[in-house]
Amino acid sequence: PCLHVLHAHHNMELAAMVGLAVLLFVSTNLDDLFVLLAFFLDPATRLRDVIFGQYLGIGALVLLSIAASVLSLAVAPSYVGLLGALPIAIGIRQLIVLHRGGEEEEDERLGAGRVLAVAGITDANGGDNIGVYTPLFTTRSSAQIVRIAIVFAVLIALLLLAAHWLVRHPALGAPIRRYGP
Repeated sequence: PCLHVLHAHHNMELAAMVGLAVLLFVSTNLDDLFVLLAFFLDPATRLRDVIFGQYLGIGALVLLSIAASVLSLAVAPSYVGLLGALPIAIGIRQLIVLHRGGEEEEDERLGAGRVLAVAGITDANGGDNIGVYTPLFTTRSSAQIVRIAIVFAVLIALLLLAAHWLVRHPALGAPIRRYGP
């Protein structure tokens, strides 16, 4: 009987963790749906570039959040608030790139390609991800963070499928393709 209770408690914890991960992902990545629509509308962008770029971009945001959470444990709490400058710095950098002639030109000049362009835009759009994930990861175990990352990986696939489906849908895709650009 005690083993059954422990198993049920573990299942409830796991369900709560999955629910939390889904809530976090949706609240911080719903705006990526519109970015993905734009990429899927661009005939010069291949499907695999968008897929790899999205995984690379969100993976980088998660890793940066983990690093920031570890750093927050080693730094005095009064200085942790300075981490908020990171999304601001990313935004300023993107404004400078945009002012100089656009992100696409810089990516081509560096030879980074479309995968890195997708990842870069995902990261530039991810200040909210870092701001939400960092405090969460500070309070979670390594095993819990891995579970959250697995849920995120599945949800990235669903987000990509949804964006691709919307662009290709016979009724919904036509207005998106017409007004999307």
